[in-house]
Amino acid sequence: MSHDFDLFVIGAGSGGVRAARFAAGYGARVAVAESRYLGGTCVNVGCVPKKLLVYGAHFAEDFEQASGFGWSLGEANFDWTTLIANKNREIERLNGIYRNLLTNSGVSLFEGHARIVDAHTVEVNGQRHSTERILIATGGWPQIPDIPGREHAISSNEAFFLKQLPKRVLVVGGGYIAVEFASIFHGLGAQTSLLYRGDLFLRGFDGAVREHLREELSKKGLDLQFNADIASIERKADGSLAATLKDGRVLEADCVFYATGRRPMLDNLGLENVEVKLDKRGYIEVDDLFQTSTPSILALGDVIGRVQLTPVALAEGMAVARRLFKPEEYRPLDYRMIPTAVFSLPNIGTVGLSEEQAIEAGHKVKIFESRFRPMKLTLTENPERTLMKLVVDADSDRVLGCHMVGPEAGEIVQGLAVALKAGATKQIFDETIGVHPSAAEEFVTLRTPVSR
Repeated sequence: MSHDFDLFVIGAGSGGVRAARFAAGYGARVAVAESRYLGGTCVNVGCVPKKLLVYGAHFAEDFEQASGFGWSLGEANFDWTTLIANKNREIERLNGIYRNLLTNSGVSLFEGHARIVDAHTVEVNGQRHSTERILIATGGWPQIPDIPGREHAISSNEAFFLKQLPKRVLVVGGGYIAVEFASIFHGLGAQTSLLYRGDLFLRGFDGAVREHLREELSKKGLDLQFNADIASIERKADGSLAATLKDGRVLEADCVFYATGRRPMLDNLGLENVEVKLDKRGYIEVDDLFQTSTPSILALGDVIGRVQLTPVALAEGMAVARRLFKPEEYRPLDYRMIPTAVFSLPNIGTVGLSEEQAIEAGHKVKIFESRFRPMKLTLTENPERTLMKLVVDADSDRVLGCHMVGPEAGEIVQGLAVALKAGATKQIFDETIGVHPSAAEEFVTLRTPVSR
Protein backbone atom coordinates (compact mmCIF):
# COMPACT_ATOMS: atom_id res chain seq x y z
CA MET A 1 0.00 0.00 0.00
CA SER A 2 1.34 3.42 -0.96
CA HIS A 3 1.36 6.15 1.71
CA ASP A 4 1.96 9.88 1.59
CA PHE A 5 4.84 9.51 4.05
CA ASP A 6 7.13 6.85 5.43
CA LEU A 7 7.18 8.52 8.86
CA PHE A 8 4.85 11.09 10.37
CA VAL A 9 6.22 12.66 13.56
CA ILE A 10 3.81 14.31 15.99
CA GLY A 11 5.75 16.88 17.99
CA ALA A 12 8.69 19.07 16.94
CA GLY A 13 10.61 18.92 20.20
CA SER A 14 14.15 17.65 20.60
CA GLY A 15 13.45 13.97 19.99
CA GLY A 16 10.90 14.47 17.24
CA VAL A 17 13.06 16.88 15.26
CA ARG A 18 16.12 14.65 15.58
CA ALA A 19 14.22 11.59 14.37
CA ALA A 20 12.62 13.52 11.50
CA ARG A 21 15.83 15.16 10.28
CA PHE A 22 17.89 12.00 10.24
CA ALA A 23 15.13 9.85 8.81
CA ALA A 24 14.80 12.33 5.95
CA GLY A 25 18.57 12.32 5.55
CA TYR A 26 18.42 8.56 5.16
CA GLY A 27 15.99 8.98 2.27
CA ALA A 28 12.63 8.61 4.01
CA ARG A 29 9.59 10.74 3.23
CA VAL A 30 8.98 12.50 6.53
CA ALA A 31 6.42 14.91 7.94
CA VAL A 32 6.33 16.70 11.30
CA ALA A 33 3.35 18.36 12.97
CA GLU A 34 3.72 20.90 15.78
CA SER A 35 0.88 22.80 17.42
CA ARG A 36 2.80 25.12 19.77
CA TYR A 37 6.41 25.99 19.17
CA LEU A 38 9.30 24.59 17.21
CA GLY A 39 11.96 23.09 19.42
CA GLY A 40 9.50 21.88 22.05
CA THR A 41 9.73 22.46 25.79
CA CYS A 42 13.53 22.57 25.97
CA VAL A 43 14.00 25.44 23.56
CA ASN A 44 10.92 27.46 24.45
CA VAL A 45 9.94 26.95 28.09
CA GLY A 46 12.64 24.66 29.43
CA CYS A 47 16.38 24.11 29.39
CA VAL A 48 17.50 26.96 27.15
CA PRO A 49 15.56 29.94 28.58
CA LYS A 50 16.06 28.57 32.10
CA LYS A 51 19.85 28.54 31.64
CA LEU A 52 19.71 32.12 30.37
CA LEU A 53 17.81 33.16 33.51
CA VAL A 54 20.32 31.28 35.67
CA TYR A 55 23.13 33.26 34.07
CA GLY A 56 21.20 36.44 34.78
CA ALA A 57 20.69 35.49 38.42
CA HIS A 58 24.35 34.65 38.95
CA PHE A 59 25.51 38.14 38.00
CA ALA A 60 24.40 39.38 41.42
CA GLU A 61 27.09 37.20 42.99
CA ASP A 62 29.66 38.16 40.34
CA PHE A 63 29.18 41.87 41.07
CA GLU A 64 29.54 41.24 44.79
CA GLN A 65 32.71 39.20 44.36
CA ALA A 66 34.36 41.68 42.00
CA SER A 67 35.35 44.03 44.82
CA GLY A 68 37.73 41.42 46.20
CA PHE A 69 39.64 41.62 42.93
CA GLY A 70 39.91 45.40 42.95
CA TRP A 71 36.80 46.37 41.02
CA SER A 72 34.71 49.26 42.30
CA LEU A 73 31.19 49.12 40.92
CA GLY A 74 28.31 51.51 41.29
CA GLU A 75 24.91 50.43 42.51
CA ALA A 76 23.69 47.50 40.43
CA ASN A 77 20.16 47.65 39.04
CA PHE A 78 18.33 44.73 37.51
CA ASP A 79 15.58 45.07 34.88
CA TRP A 80 13.42 41.97 34.41
CA THR A 81 11.79 43.24 31.21
CA THR A 82 15.18 43.58 29.51
CA LEU A 83 16.17 40.02 30.44
CA ILE A 84 12.87 38.58 29.22
CA ALA A 85 12.91 40.60 25.99
CA ASN A 86 16.45 39.46 25.20
CA LYS A 87 15.53 35.89 26.11
CA ASN A 88 12.51 36.03 23.79
CA ARG A 89 14.65 37.32 20.95
CA GLU A 90 17.09 34.43 21.37
CA ILE A 91 14.27 31.87 21.48
CA GLU A 92 12.78 33.32 18.29
CA ARG A 93 16.18 32.90 16.65
CA LEU A 94 16.32 29.26 17.75
CA ASN A 95 12.77 28.66 16.48
CA GLY A 96 13.96 29.83 13.09
CA ILE A 97 16.94 27.50 13.24
CA TYR A 98 14.69 24.53 14.00
CA ARG A 99 12.40 25.49 11.12
CA ASN A 100 15.36 25.65 8.74
CA LEU A 101 16.79 22.36 10.03
CA LEU A 102 13.54 20.61 9.18
CA THR A 103 12.82 22.23 5.83
CA ASN A 104 16.43 22.03 4.65
CA SER A 105 16.37 18.32 5.47
CA GLY A 106 13.38 17.86 3.18
CA VAL A 107 10.87 17.35 5.99
CA SER A 108 7.29 18.50 5.40
CA LEU A 109 6.29 20.75 8.31
CA PHE A 110 2.64 21.11 9.34
CA GLU A 111 1.90 23.75 11.97
CA GLY A 112 -1.26 22.65 13.73
CA HIS A 113 -2.63 20.05 16.12
CA ALA A 114 -2.17 16.50 14.87
CA ARG A 115 -4.62 13.74 15.72
CA ILE A 116 -4.28 10.03 15.03
CA VAL A 117 -7.21 8.74 12.95
CA ASP A 118 -6.02 5.16 12.65
CA ALA A 119 -2.78 3.20 12.64
CA HIS A 120 -1.68 4.76 9.35
CA THR A 121 -3.51 8.11 9.22
CA VAL A 122 -2.88 11.47 10.88
CA GLU A 123 -5.14 14.51 10.59
CA VAL A 124 -3.80 18.08 10.84
CA ASN A 125 -5.88 21.21 10.26
CA GLY A 126 -8.68 19.15 8.77
CA GLN A 127 -6.45 17.40 6.24
CA ARG A 128 -5.64 13.70 6.46
CA HIS A 129 -2.24 12.20 5.64
CA SER A 130 -1.44 8.51 5.25
CA THR A 131 1.83 7.22 6.61
CA GLU A 132 3.60 3.90 7.01
CA ARG A 133 4.62 4.76 10.57
CA ILE A 134 3.64 7.33 13.19
CA LEU A 135 6.08 8.60 15.82
CA ILE A 136 4.60 10.23 18.93
CA ALA A 137 7.02 12.76 20.45
CA THR A 138 4.66 15.21 22.14
CA GLY A 139 6.62 15.57 25.38
CA GLY A 140 5.27 16.54 28.79
CA TRP A 141 3.22 19.28 30.44
CA PRO A 142 3.43 20.82 33.93
CA GLN A 143 0.98 19.64 36.55
CA ILE A 144 -0.52 21.81 39.28
CA PRO A 145 -2.38 19.93 42.04
CA ASP A 146 -6.13 20.23 42.17
CA ILE A 147 -6.37 22.46 45.24
CA PRO A 148 -8.68 25.40 45.93
CA GLY A 149 -7.19 28.45 44.21
CA ARG A 150 -4.94 26.51 41.83
CA GLU A 151 -5.90 29.01 39.11
CA HIS A 152 -3.81 31.61 40.95
CA ALA A 153 -0.61 29.53 40.65
CA ILE A 154 1.77 29.43 37.70
CA SER A 155 4.09 26.79 36.25
CA SER A 156 7.35 27.02 34.34
CA ASN A 157 5.31 27.68 31.17
CA GLU A 158 4.14 31.04 32.51
CA ALA A 159 7.23 31.94 34.54
CA PHE A 160 9.25 32.72 31.43
CA PHE A 161 6.73 35.37 30.38
CA LEU A 162 5.95 37.20 33.63
CA LYS A 163 5.49 40.91 33.01
CA GLN A 164 7.57 41.79 36.05
CA LEU A 165 9.72 40.07 38.67
CA PRO A 166 7.55 39.24 41.70
CA LYS A 167 8.76 40.68 45.01
CA ARG A 168 7.74 37.60 47.00
CA VAL A 169 7.71 34.10 45.50
CA LEU A 170 6.70 30.71 46.84
CA VAL A 171 8.23 27.87 44.83
CA VAL A 172 6.57 24.50 45.44
CA GLY A 173 8.37 21.27 44.61
CA GLY A 174 11.58 19.36 45.20
CA GLY A 175 12.93 18.42 41.79
CA TYR A 176 15.17 20.04 39.16
CA ILE A 177 12.75 22.75 38.14
CA ALA A 178 11.79 23.81 41.66
CA VAL A 179 15.38 24.08 42.88
CA GLU A 180 16.51 25.89 39.75
CA PHE A 181 13.71 28.46 39.76
CA ALA A 182 14.10 29.06 43.49
CA SER A 183 17.74 29.94 42.74
CA ILE A 184 16.70 32.16 39.83
CA PHE A 185 14.08 34.16 41.73
CA HIS A 186 16.30 34.48 44.80
CA GLY A 187 19.35 35.47 42.75
CA LEU A 188 17.41 38.17 40.93
CA GLY A 189 16.33 39.72 44.20
CA ALA A 190 12.91 38.26 44.98
CA GLN A 191 12.12 37.17 48.53
CA THR A 192 11.91 33.44 47.83
CA SER A 193 10.71 30.43 49.80
CA LEU A 194 11.05 26.86 48.54
CA LEU A 195 8.39 24.51 49.90
CA TYR A 196 8.73 20.75 49.60
CA ARG A 197 6.45 18.16 51.13
CA GLY A 198 9.31 15.74 51.87
CA ASP A 199 12.26 15.80 54.26
CA LEU A 200 14.80 16.93 51.65
CA PHE A 201 14.66 17.92 47.98
CA LEU A 202 16.18 16.20 44.92
CA ARG A 203 15.09 12.67 45.77
CA GLY A 204 17.22 10.14 43.90
CA PHE A 205 20.39 12.24 43.96
CA ASP A 206 23.34 11.32 46.14
CA GLY A 207 22.66 12.09 49.80
CA ALA A 208 25.82 14.16 50.22
CA VAL A 209 24.84 16.27 47.20
CA ARG A 210 21.38 16.93 48.59
CA GLU A 211 22.67 17.89 52.02
CA HIS A 212 25.46 20.06 50.64
CA LEU A 213 23.10 22.00 48.38
CA ARG A 214 20.72 22.52 51.28
CA GLU A 215 23.55 24.04 53.31
CA GLU A 216 24.71 26.30 50.49
CA LEU A 217 21.26 27.58 49.59
CA SER A 218 20.54 28.29 53.24
CA LYS A 219 23.79 30.25 53.56
CA LYS A 220 22.70 32.38 50.61
CA GLY A 221 19.49 33.30 52.42
CA LEU A 222 17.05 31.20 50.41
CA ASP A 223 14.18 30.17 52.71
CA LEU A 224 13.90 26.36 52.62
CA GLN A 225 10.79 24.83 54.13
CA PHE A 226 10.65 21.04 54.13
CA ASN A 227 7.67 18.89 55.15
CA ALA A 228 5.54 21.81 53.97
CA ASP A 229 2.72 21.77 51.44
CA ILE A 230 0.01 24.18 50.33
CA ALA A 231 -3.64 23.33 50.99
CA SER A 232 -5.22 26.34 49.26
CA ILE A 233 -4.43 29.68 47.61
CA GLU A 234 -6.52 32.83 47.87
CA ARG A 235 -6.28 36.11 45.93
CA LYS A 236 -6.45 39.08 48.28
CA ALA A 237 -8.01 42.47 47.56
CA ASP A 238 -4.62 44.09 46.90
CA GLY A 239 -3.78 41.43 44.29
CA SER A 240 -1.35 39.50 46.48
CA LEU A 241 -1.75 35.81 47.31
CA ALA A 242 -2.31 34.06 50.62
CA ALA A 243 -1.20 30.41 50.64
CA THR A 244 -2.61 28.33 53.48
CA LEU A 245 -0.36 25.40 54.31
CA LYS A 246 -1.58 22.00 55.47
CA ASP A 247 -0.12 22.73 58.92
CA GLY A 248 -2.34 25.82 59.17
CA ARG A 249 0.28 28.49 58.54
CA VAL A 250 -0.47 31.23 56.02
CA LEU A 251 2.28 32.57 53.76
CA GLU A 252 1.81 35.72 51.71
CA ALA A 253 3.33 36.09 48.26
CA ASP A 254 2.97 37.83 44.92
CA CYS A 255 3.58 34.63 42.96
CA VAL A 256 3.07 30.93 43.70
CA PHE A 257 5.14 28.81 41.33
CA TYR A 258 4.46 25.07 41.10
CA ALA A 259 7.06 22.57 39.93
CA THR A 260 5.53 19.37 41.23
CA GLY A 261 5.92 17.13 38.23
CA ARG A 262 4.94 16.80 34.60
CA ARG A 263 2.47 14.56 32.79
CA PRO A 264 2.70 13.09 29.28
CA MET A 265 1.07 15.41 26.75
CA LEU A 266 -1.56 13.14 25.18
CA ASP A 267 -4.51 15.55 25.04
CA ASN A 268 -6.77 15.04 22.02
CA LEU A 269 -4.13 12.90 20.34
CA GLY A 270 -6.59 10.27 19.13
CA LEU A 271 -5.12 7.34 21.05
CA GLU A 272 -8.64 6.01 21.54
CA ASN A 273 -8.65 5.25 17.80
CA VAL A 274 -5.70 2.84 18.03
CA GLU A 275 -4.42 0.11 20.34
CA VAL A 276 -1.71 2.05 22.19
CA LYS A 277 -1.29 0.97 25.79
CA LEU A 278 -0.38 3.30 28.65
CA ASP A 279 1.48 2.24 31.78
CA LYS A 280 0.10 2.76 35.29
CA ARG A 281 1.66 6.24 35.40
CA GLY A 282 -0.11 7.29 32.20
CA TYR A 283 2.94 7.18 29.90
CA ILE A 284 2.96 5.38 26.57
CA GLU A 285 4.30 1.84 26.85
CA VAL A 286 7.04 0.98 24.36
CA ASP A 287 9.47 -1.89 23.90
CA ASP A 288 13.23 -1.62 23.49
CA LEU A 289 12.70 -0.50 19.88
CA PHE A 290 10.33 2.33 20.95
CA GLN A 291 7.42 0.48 19.39
CA THR A 292 3.97 0.68 21.00
CA SER A 293 1.38 -2.08 21.14
CA THR A 294 0.34 -0.95 17.65
CA PRO A 295 3.23 -2.02 15.36
CA SER A 296 3.06 1.03 13.09
CA ILE A 297 3.14 3.54 15.99
CA LEU A 298 6.26 4.44 17.91
CA ALA A 299 6.91 6.87 20.77
CA LEU A 300 9.94 8.46 22.43
CA GLY A 301 11.04 11.24 24.76
CA ASP A 302 9.20 12.48 27.82
CA VAL A 303 5.96 10.90 26.64
CA ILE A 304 7.34 7.41 27.44
CA GLY A 305 8.53 8.45 30.90
CA ARG A 306 11.99 6.86 30.93
CA VAL A 307 14.84 9.33 31.44
CA GLN A 308 13.25 12.73 30.86
CA LEU A 309 16.25 14.71 29.64
CA THR A 310 16.74 16.51 26.32
CA PRO A 311 19.95 14.65 25.32
CA VAL A 312 18.19 11.35 25.99
CA ALA A 313 15.31 12.31 23.69
CA LEU A 314 17.87 13.26 21.03
CA ALA A 315 19.56 9.87 21.37
CA GLU A 316 16.20 8.10 21.21
CA GLY A 317 15.31 10.03 18.06
CA MET A 318 18.58 9.03 16.45
CA ALA A 319 18.05 5.39 17.42
CA VAL A 320 14.57 5.32 15.88
CA ALA A 321 15.73 6.93 12.62
CA ARG A 322 18.65 4.55 12.26
CA ARG A 323 16.69 1.40 13.07
CA LEU A 324 13.95 2.23 10.58
CA PHE A 325 15.91 3.71 7.72
CA LYS A 326 19.63 2.98 8.25
CA PRO A 327 19.63 -0.36 10.12
CA GLU A 328 23.30 -1.06 9.43
CA GLU A 329 24.15 1.88 11.70
CA TYR A 330 21.62 1.09 14.43
CA ARG A 331 22.86 0.63 17.98
CA PRO A 332 20.58 -0.01 20.98
CA LEU A 333 20.41 2.92 23.38
CA ASP A 334 22.29 2.44 26.66
CA TYR A 335 20.63 4.30 29.53
CA ARG A 336 23.50 3.70 31.94
CA MET A 337 25.94 6.45 32.95
CA ILE A 338 23.79 9.34 31.72
CA PRO A 339 25.23 12.60 33.07
CA THR A 340 22.94 15.39 34.22
CA ALA A 341 23.11 18.80 35.83
CA VAL A 342 20.88 20.88 38.05
CA PHE A 343 21.45 24.57 37.33
CA SER A 344 20.83 25.73 40.84
CA LEU A 345 23.18 28.30 42.35
CA PRO A 346 25.56 26.57 42.99
CA ASN A 347 25.28 24.00 40.19
CA ILE A 348 25.05 20.23 40.55
CA GLY A 349 26.72 17.84 38.12
CA THR A 350 26.36 14.08 38.45
CA VAL A 351 26.88 10.86 36.53
CA GLY A 352 26.52 7.23 37.53
CA LEU A 353 25.34 5.74 40.80
CA SER A 354 24.84 7.59 44.04
CA GLU A 355 26.38 6.09 47.16
CA GLU A 356 22.93 4.87 48.21
CA GLN A 357 22.18 3.34 44.80
CA ALA A 358 25.55 1.57 44.68
CA ILE A 359 25.02 0.00 48.10
CA GLU A 360 21.46 -1.01 47.21
CA ALA A 361 22.80 -2.67 44.04
CA GLY A 362 25.08 -4.82 46.17
CA HIS A 363 28.40 -3.07 45.62
CA LYS A 364 31.00 -2.86 48.35
CA VAL A 365 31.96 0.78 47.99
CA LYS A 366 34.79 3.15 48.78
CA ILE A 367 33.86 6.82 49.01
CA PHE A 368 36.24 9.63 48.13
CA GLU A 369 35.02 13.08 49.03
CA SER A 370 36.32 16.64 49.22
CA ARG A 371 34.79 19.93 50.32
CA PHE A 372 36.70 23.12 49.73
CA ARG A 373 36.41 26.81 48.97
CA PRO A 374 36.82 27.51 45.24
CA MET A 375 39.89 29.57 44.35
CA LYS A 376 37.71 32.25 42.74
CA LEU A 377 36.17 32.98 46.15
CA THR A 378 39.36 33.16 48.21
CA LEU A 379 39.64 36.93 47.76
CA THR A 380 35.98 37.48 48.63
CA GLU A 381 33.77 37.12 51.66
CA ASN A 382 31.57 34.53 49.95
CA PRO A 383 31.53 31.40 52.16
CA GLU A 384 30.35 29.00 49.43
CA ARG A 385 32.07 25.62 49.39
CA THR A 386 32.35 23.04 46.64
CA LEU A 387 31.63 19.32 47.04
CA MET A 388 33.27 16.61 44.93
CA LYS A 389 32.61 12.93 45.43
CA LEU A 390 33.56 9.63 43.81
CA VAL A 391 31.75 6.34 44.46
CA VAL A 392 34.12 3.42 43.75
CA ASP A 393 33.53 -0.33 43.68
CA ALA A 394 35.97 -1.71 46.26
CA ASP A 395 36.40 -5.05 44.47
CA SER A 396 36.88 -3.96 40.85
CA ASP A 397 38.19 -0.41 41.52
CA ARG A 398 35.75 0.84 38.89
CA VAL A 399 34.33 4.34 39.45
CA LEU A 400 30.57 3.90 39.75
CA GLY A 401 29.54 7.49 40.30
CA CYS A 402 30.85 11.02 40.17
CA HIS A 403 29.08 13.92 41.90
CA MET A 404 29.77 17.64 42.27
CA VAL A 405 28.15 20.73 43.73
CA GLY A 406 29.90 23.92 42.74
CA PRO A 407 30.67 26.38 39.92
CA GLU A 408 30.47 24.89 36.41
CA ALA A 409 29.66 21.43 37.81
CA GLY A 410 27.84 20.42 34.64
CA GLU A 411 30.79 21.35 32.44
CA ILE A 412 33.23 19.36 34.59
CA VAL A 413 31.07 16.27 34.97
CA GLN A 414 30.39 16.09 31.22
CA GLY A 415 34.07 15.29 30.67
CA LEU A 416 34.16 12.77 33.48
CA ALA A 417 31.08 11.05 32.05
CA VAL A 418 33.20 9.93 29.10
CA ALA A 419 35.66 8.30 31.51
CA LEU A 420 32.92 6.53 33.47
CA LYS A 421 31.22 5.38 30.27
CA ALA A 422 34.56 3.90 29.20
CA GLY A 423 34.82 2.00 32.49
CA ALA A 424 37.54 4.05 34.17
CA THR A 425 38.92 2.76 37.46
CA LYS A 426 40.03 4.81 40.43
CA GLN A 427 43.60 3.95 39.48
CA ILE A 428 43.12 5.62 36.12
CA PHE A 429 41.79 8.72 37.89
CA ASP A 430 44.85 8.64 40.18
CA GLU A 431 47.23 8.33 37.24
CA THR A 432 45.64 11.24 35.37
CA ILE A 433 47.53 14.53 35.63
CA GLY A 434 45.38 17.39 36.83
CA VAL A 435 44.95 20.82 35.29
CA HIS A 436 46.41 23.24 37.85
CA PRO A 437 45.11 25.39 39.37
CA SER A 438 41.54 24.28 38.79
CA ALA A 439 38.67 22.84 40.74
CA ALA A 440 38.41 19.93 38.32
CA GLU A 441 41.84 18.59 39.30
CA GLU A 442 40.40 17.65 42.69
CA PHE A 443 38.73 14.66 41.03
CA VAL A 444 42.13 13.17 40.14
CA THR A 445 43.86 14.00 43.44
CA LEU A 446 41.41 12.31 45.84
CA ARG A 447 43.55 9.70 47.57
CA THR A 448 42.05 8.74 50.94
CA PRO A 449 38.61 7.16 51.22
CA VAL A 450 36.32 8.63 53.84
CA SER A 451 35.09 6.46 56.69
CA ARG A 452 31.39 6.05 57.30
